Amino acid sequence: MQFSNPFVFDRKLDRKEISILVFLVFLPNILGMLNYDTGMGFKLHVFQLGIVLAALYYGWYGGLMAGIFGSVYSAVIMNNPYIIVGNAILGIVAGYLIHKGWHTNLAIWAAFAIQIPWLIFSDYVFVGMPMNVIWMIVIALAISNTIWAALGHYLVRPQVKVLQ
Repeated sequence: MQFSNPFVFDRKLDRKEISILVFLVFLPNILGMLNYDTGMGFKLHVFQLGIVLAALYYGWYGGLMAGIFGSVYSAVIMNNPYIIVGNAILGIVAGYLIHKGWHTNLAIWAAFAIQIPWLIFSDYVFVGMPMNVIWMIVIALAISNTIWAALGHYLVRPQVKVLQ
């Protein structure tokens, strides 16, 4: 039986790969500028698409890097540095699970389930948000995560298999 170490970065990092990784790591900052008002009391966020793409292409490492560096814009604009930790959790867990063969949506949902306690704790204790606002954020992120994970999976997953 052969075992693989999911914490070993198994992609050859040539100039092209580094360029793609850098782009995907900073893409969530650009996408973080886009939010769509649903008219139902919350906004759909787009930044997760960048984290999903980085996790699909580069596993836990790409997801972690996109979660950390891709959250800088949102953290600064919202004056909430704890967003970086939450998105790092989302990215690393999703990337790890995708690398282990989980479907992208299942990986994102599991990662989000792990992220939720941090989100609630940090937004309530450190930022001082009321719980009704936090629950709206949780709903918005759950819907956004689902949409962008599905889109990322069906657009990128076949390409990732070809590249490997």
